[in-house]
Formats: sequence, structure tokens, C-alpha cells
Amino acid sequence: MRKHQLGQSGLEISPITMGCWQAGKSGWKGVDDSDTLAAMQTALDCGINFFDTAEGYGEGHSEVILGRALAGQRDKALIATKVWPGNFKADHIYKACEASLKNLQTDVIDLYQLHWPAGSWGTEAVPIEETMGAMIKLQSEGKIRAIGVSNFDAAQIEEALQYGRIDALQPPYSLFWRGYETNGTIQKCMEHNIGVLCYSPLAQGLLTGKFNLDNRPGEGDNRSGNALFKGETYEKALQAVAALKPIAKKYRVTTGQLALQWLLEQPGVTSVVVGARNAEQVQGNIAGAAFELAEEDATAMDVISRGVTETIAEGRTTMWG
Repeated sequence: MRKHQLGQSGLEISPITMGCWQAGKSGWKGVDDSDTLAAMQTALDCGINFFDTAEGYGEGHSEVILGRALAGQRDKALIATKVWPGNFKADHIYKACEASLKNLQTDVIDLYQLHWPAGSWGTEAVPIEETMGAMIKLQSEGKIRAIGVSNFDAAQIEEALQYGRIDALQPPYSLFWRGYETNGTIQKCMEHNIGVLCYSPLAQGLLTGKFNLDNRPGEGDNRSGNALFKGETYEKALQAVAALKPIAKKYRVTTGQLALQWLLEQPGVTSVVVGARNAEQVQGNIAGAAFELAEEDATAMDVISRGVTETIAEGRTTMWG
């Protein structure tokens, strides 16, 4: 699998990143640790070298499982994790980093990311200067290799850049969720050579075609609070998936694989962060980076997606609430 450079970090990462949100179990149903471990091993065997997790995924459980999966083969993988905004004070970041290193059974985190902007989800609005100062100290001590941010917009990235280099942004970005295009954030990343790692590239499974009007996420599933699964937007999304099927058939791929390839061909995108519950899903995800779209098909997909995105407030970046 070909590799892409992540920002100015020198890290060479696969176009498909193994997303480990589901591995934390919290907010997901039917996730089994043994299946998750098998999926992670399959990802590694198939050429995926970048794994993304967070301290907030199941209160560290995702990190623990990833640490177990990579034990004895750490040199084959690059690890990204995230610190929760409730830990953005300098002394808290140091402690959070140490906890993540222990969970992951490693002595260095390849990409350490600020999970949300300060003040998100009711957390304290710690000044970015303090937070970035702590991140740079961790970097100088060799505990982290590169600094990234997640869910930041263009203005927040610009502010963070005043205090240090940023090598990655992780935004929610898919054929159905394109707020970071319209608010100038992707363009800001390209301007500063910041890699873009797209999470929820399958719109949390919506683009796979597995949902319908009678089958949508239920209570206890984090997707039930996602704007894409509500009202007119959900109905438009189902119509869009149906419209994508003839294009997918042309390439002999699924609608999910088609959506991944479309995203990989967008300006500024470095890698797509895709979760998987089992080895079979990993193999399916990899097939989404194994072909090229004809220009007319990419254009048709853009038009189809507008039927969904026009139901969402322009520039909106947060899928929940």
C-alpha cells in the first residue's frame, strides 16, 4: 500500500488509517475485543501502518486493546492518540500522555492530538498558548513525535500555529459531511502543509447502504444523535446512497468503497480514518483505496451529495446536537 507524508512530520502513513473508536466499546453495540484484535492484526498484515485512537474512547480501553494488538510488533506501526479537552492544562496533559503511553505499551506516541477545541463539551477554556506549550515540551522530551488537532476550524488552527507547528487536522469529512470544505478549514491546512485525516468517512456507516427507513441506530448508539440520521437529512441520505449504487456497480465496488475513494481524491486529504469491527470489514475498507474514479463519476457523486449537504447548515462542522 502506497504511503503519504503527514504534514511536515516525516511520518509516512497509509491512505487508510485504522480507526479505533469502536474498540473503546462505549457508545457502540456488539463490539468484541477478540474480533477487534483480529481486525487490527489484519490491518497490519494488509499494509495499514497508521492506527488512530484516543484516551476518551472507552476511558482508555481502546488504547489498551491497541497496545495489546501491537505488542511485539510496534516497529511496524505508527500510533496516533488524542488528549481530551478536560486535560488541556499543562500538568494534566503530562499526566494524560503518561497514561496513554502506558495503555499503548510504548515509549513514544507518533501523533498526539488535541481531541476538541478548548471549552468543548463543557470543559474549561484553557488558553491554547498553555496547551501548545505543554505539547511542545512533550515533543522536546521525545514522548511524542508530531502534534495534531481534531475538530478545529481555520481560525482555531491559525491561533494554535502561533505557538508551534501543527502536522495534522482530524475533521469529520465525508461525501455527506463537507462543512470543512465550505468554511475554509481544508484550504487553511493546504496553505500550512497540514495533513488532513478524515474521520467518519463513511458517515458512520450511512454510506455503506446498511441503513433504511426501518433500520436506523437505536438508543445507546452514538449515531442516534448524529444530524445525518435525523429527519429530512436522513431521508435524503438514503436517496443519495441509492443514486450511488449504479456508479459503484460500474467499478465493481460497494457504495462504501466508492465513497472512500472519492474522499481520498479530494484536495488536501492525506488519509481516511475507518473503523472496523472485524477482519472482513478491514479488507473491505482497503478495497476502497485500490482504484481511481473517472472525472465524470466524481462529478456525479459531488452532485448527488449536494442533495444531502443542502439540508445541513452551511459550514457546520459538528455532527452531534
